[in-house]
Amino acid sequence: MRSYLFAPGDSPDKMAKAIGCGTDVAVLDLEDSVAPDNKAAARKAAASVLKDVPRGGAQVYVRVNSFDTGLMEADLAAIADGRPDGIMLPKSQSVADVIRLNGLLHELQVAAPEPGGLVKIIAIATETAASLFQLGSYAGGGERLDALCWGAEDLSADLGAQSNVDEHGRYTGPYELARTLCLVGARAAGLEPIDGIYGNFRDQDGLWDSCRQALRDGFSGKLAIHPAQVPIINRAFTPSAGDVERARRIVEAFAAAGNPGVIGLDGEMLDKPHLERARKLLALADRYARAPLQ
Repeated sequence: MRSYLFAPGDSPDKMAKAIGCGTDVAVLDLEDSVAPDNKAAARKAAASVLKDVPRGGAQVYVRVNSFDTGLMEADLAAIADGRPDGIMLPKSQSVADVIRLNGLLHELQVAAPEPGGLVKIIAIATETAASLFQLGSYAGGGERLDALCWGAEDLSADLGAQSNVDEHGRYTGPYELARTLCLVGARAAGLEPIDGIYGNFRDQDGLWDSCRQALRDGFSGKLAIHPAQVPIINRAFTPSAGDVERARRIVEAFAAAGNPGVIGLDGEMLDKPHLERARKLLALADRYARAPLQ
């Protein structure tokens, strides 16, 4: 998945718009975007949207409230009959929180849309200082756990920071560290790494640059806070025609040579990691071939 668009759980119109706007994943948010006094209303609204709004091509996840709020069980119970595709777990401290959430999903019989399917889990894994020391733990998260993503806002509050960016708007060291550990931890566990938000939804050039940097580093998708960000994210994380052609030539060249350890192509020496990257890129291109770039 490339794009993950948040929509406030107490706004039925925004949730419906998110599901239909072209994002790969619409995240109905019961956490940060909902005021404490409106949590119950948001649960009811999100449950209604899950049941009544046509899904289209988007998967629909629900970001529940974190374990430390005491609200998660009520969140899950409210949306269980709506058959969400997945749950986004905020403030995950370690794989133990994923295992605990897995138990609640089983206990509350929260079912996936497809018969026999599993409700997936995305863990936001960098929102507290303590969580950074546990980003190598997620390999034991079980088959529900699909991805890790990172965030800077809650982490900066936990660190007591005055800001999480420098005078040029770039993340400072602690947040670059969190981003890197999320990427490495996800890949080490065989999970998809999702890059954090780009806060200025009017800055399309800045978002494009942020997406391309994330793709360069190894992230497979990005969180979004506004529908206008979705087409840019989708386009950035969809392999270009040139990239696909290059990857196809690499795979074909290895095959023609009998799949040796090293080949030469266009004056460049290529080895097995190049072949593996080419195969992954072709798989991504095939996955997104039918996804419109809106």
